[in-house]
Amino acid sequence: MSLAETGRPVDDLLEQLTRLRNGDLPVRGGKVTAYVYDTGRADVHDAAARAYLEMLEVNCLDPTAFPSIVALERDLVAAVAGRLGGDAATPGVFTSGGTESIMLAVKAARDARPVEGRPEIVVPSTAHPAFAKAAHYLGMDVRHVPVDPATFRADPAAMAAAFTPRTVLVVASAPSYPHGVLDPVAEIAALAAGAGLLCHVDACVGGWVLPWLREAGRDVPPFDLAVPGVSSLSCDLHKYGYAPKGASVVLFTDEALRRRAYFASAAWPGYTVINATVQSSRSAGPLGAAWTTLHAVGAAGYRDLAVAAMDAADRLRAGVADIPGLYVLGEPDAPLVAVASGDPALNVFTIADAAREQGWFFQPQLSYQGIPANLHFTLTGVSKSGVAAMLDALATAAAHARRTGPPPAPDDLVATLLALDLDTLTDRDFAALLDSVGPGDGGGMATVNAVLDALPPATREALLIRFLAALYSGAVSGDAGDGAGGTGRRADGPE
Repeated sequence: MSLAETGRPVDDLLEQLTRLRNGDLPVRGGKVTAYVYDTGRADVHDAAARAYLEMLEVNCLDPTAFPSIVALERDLVAAVAGRLGGDAATPGVFTSGGTESIMLAVKAARDARPVEGRPEIVVPSTAHPAFAKAAHYLGMDVRHVPVDPATFRADPAAMAAAFTPRTVLVVASAPSYPHGVLDPVAEIAALAAGAGLLCHVDACVGGWVLPWLREAGRDVPPFDLAVPGVSSLSCDLHKYGYAPKGASVVLFTDEALRRRAYFASAAWPGYTVINATVQSSRSAGPLGAAWTTLHAVGAAGYRDLAVAAMDAADRLRAGVADIPGLYVLGEPDAPLVAVASGDPALNVFTIADAAREQGWFFQPQLSYQGIPANLHFTLTGVSKSGVAAMLDALATAAAHARRTGPPPAPDDLVATLLALDLDTLTDRDFAALLDSVGPGDGGGMATVNAVLDALPPATREALLIRFLAALYSGAVSGDAGDGAGGTGRRADGPE
């Protein structure tokens, strides 16, 4: 589409946006078990949208020009810190999301502890890929340590054994996203401190649900800034804070460490550059929306939402036990549940496609280091009222998958992909290769995910990069068709 010489009517543009969204996953109602977080309270979401619009054109680039952003961020950071082992004086930064929060924590650690050669981060194998991304951008290396194969929690002794003279940061998850389990933060932080290392707690997904569960009487192991040895913590407010994207906070135990996260440059003849985040110019819309959401929901509201989400997770776990062939991985500490298959004839990727045909999105997760492929469920405040329907959809999809059988992942195709030099293909060549895989008998993405699951992580990554490039170049379609199953070419398919 080219830009028209004269502006188009606004109503036409808005109508086109509505049509384009027809193929999107629904963001309300709880039928999408990843990506979106729903309180079930329309008034809260409406208030956030109004606040977002109020602050939309305010630029966070210069806090001296727009002092409102300083007031909002200080209040918001203090509120978050107060529930996560800190207080009103705890230093922090409001960011665009968990990846940016993690990026700043990694940068601060790198700059606070110079080492000979490339600095290293030690992470459990279940840590979010944002740490690998940060290391890639910041010229660092990552040492991945396998987790306990039964509990999926980090092994403190194995983590400590991975420390080297180049280690600058040790990571624990609260909880890890794939299985919803907390790593033993206190033990890992103590070992890090004993070695003179910084320790970051990735509480991006759990940071704003675990404190409320603890206040409601749930047993939540120590994980926050109050734990000796923890030096920084990330918490996403656009997850269980239910704020619009993107809203996250990274907290530090001392001011000097936060200053290491900042960037300044005076080596040019233009305006003064001082950035607290990776971005420079950015809208204050997310900040205003997050601040409004937190204060609109309040402490009692967050306790209620946390309990509702965890009750839904407990009911889901109990219901999965009644579906032949399926079981839950680990013992989740937060409202995140991973469901795997113990029957070779029952394939989770086929289940995901069958559920999609019913209007549900269950997020596929590929196998890794002996952890089986599974389906991820993020339960939110609205999930409790719909968990029975979710279990019905899962049982129906499982019955269909058992009748259909596993999707094919031909050995010759896997061998071809392993030997293929992807750099020799154009985006359209790659689209033709994708068409050769086809949706398979399972429909949708089952065959594509089965093929990816048979490949090593490095090959998966290369293929996913090519898929994304082909999608944005128009060589493959991201259109979902009727929105309930799609064409098998959606960007949200392989996870």
